[in-house]
Amino acid sequence: MPKKLSSCLQENLAVLHDMFGASGDFYAKEISIDGVPAAIVLFDNLAGLQGLWTIALDRISHTHMTQRLQALGGGESLYNYLMQQTDIPAEQTPIQTWDDAIKMTTAGFALLFLDGVDKALAFSVQTLKYRSVQTPSAEGNMRGSREGFCEILRVNISLLRRLLRTKDFVAETIQSDTSLKTEYALCYDRTAADPKKVKALKDRLAQANPPVLLDSSYFVPWLKIRGIRLFSPIGYTERPAVAAAKIQEGKILVMVNGSPSALIVPFLFIENFTCLDDYAGPAYFAALLRILKIFSFLLTITLPGVFICAAAYTPELIPAELLYKIAAAEQGTPLPLFAEMLVVILVLEIIREAGLRMPDSLGNSVSLVAALIVGDAAISAGVLSTYVILVAAVTSIAMFVTPSLYEPASVLRMLFLVGGGVAGPVGIAAVAIFALLALSTPEILDTSYMTMLMPMKHSLWVDGLMRKKLPDLARHEQTRPAGKGDEI
Repeated sequence: MPKKLSSCLQENLAVLHDMFGASGDFYAKEISIDGVPAAIVLFDNLAGLQGLWTIALDRISHTHMTQRLQALGGGESLYNYLMQQTDIPAEQTPIQTWDDAIKMTTAGFALLFLDGVDKALAFSVQTLKYRSVQTPSAEGNMRGSREGFCEILRVNISLLRRLLRTKDFVAETIQSDTSLKTEYALCYDRTAADPKKVKALKDRLAQANPPVLLDSSYFVPWLKIRGIRLFSPIGYTERPAVAAAKIQEGKILVMVNGSPSALIVPFLFIENFTCLDDYAGPAYFAALLRILKIFSFLLTITLPGVFICAAAYTPELIPAELLYKIAAAEQGTPLPLFAEMLVVILVLEIIREAGLRMPDSLGNSVSLVAALIVGDAAISAGVLSTYVILVAAVTSIAMFVTPSLYEPASVLRMLFLVGGGVAGPVGIAAVAIFALLALSTPEILDTSYMTMLMPMKHSLWVDGLMRKKLPDLARHEQTRPAGKGDEI
């Protein structure tokens, strides 16, 4: 049972100093309000003294209020007067336990303790320093909003609230069961989202107990995803516009304080090939882009393996002139074709990781210079052939068309390469079967990752593989039953 506050001011201050006295940002100031001993408690740079004085203490010091406070006498009478008979903007819920006191002060609230009262008043005077709302670097778009989530949960909720100005939008804030007591928010539309799925997700998040909670992805291992975990039926976004659209579709959003990444549950495979720009241009062009993205994904996972398989096991499938050129290029290299491709793929992964971890000012330069130098030097030295470098380069470029599928695409590319190099067509077929199983088995909240594709639904042609015109999409949304979205 949570420990309650004491009615003795000095006992409360002793507990506070024992907990936070060693911290340089802890501020506790004893004051007197018309003869009643009191204390202001806050954390510097989380709460502001100037704001507290403006909204509360300055009003208390007014002459007409001072006279009324002197007539009351005693801490309990003073507390009831401040809470019920004045317009001082204190929080409606009193602070009665130490758990509540810690939660409020670390959230940027200032607390007012009164002697003789076992409750404290909380004032919202946050002065949190945070990164401003900027464009997300990982989700580029040509049109539409440039806003991105920041690291402050309340700010992120306000960005959503500004877009979803409806009584049906719900943003539940919950404190996690972790040592850091990090707050997170569950955001959904009560008419579009399935109440059973909302409750199921809420229960799973409540049972999650990661050592620390620094990002929404820390919840994933507790979400009970069924099937092979190569592909994840969970998506991420840093764009309020994307988040608002997903909420309107009936999805549930999980945002964690301190992280700009919002977790989308459930997330479908086909959604990896859609973006905001699809709805800002003609429907036919959006459909063309989606087909191009699907082709790019298939190309990036299969091209190296199929190239090695065709060159080593089924050369009759390659045109004679091209086959002669590949064979001539391979005669000048010391490694077999399979080993060359494996080396190039691994080197490109190392270059990509180096560019990602380097500072922004150096990352792009390091990636570009490393790729040019390594590729040119390898060909000039006769270590790698031109065709291997070409295939690896096309594969890497195609991979960046669908960045949300980077992790499974990297694994599948290696599997196809090893399967094609070791077992030829049989290996390619075996890996393809595994890839289909990995795509069809993931499931979360009774929603399959391949919904709309297996079995193929009408909604795939409404706003899936293809995209209807916006007036047709609007009519489709108006006729859809509440909480029964086609996609989930």
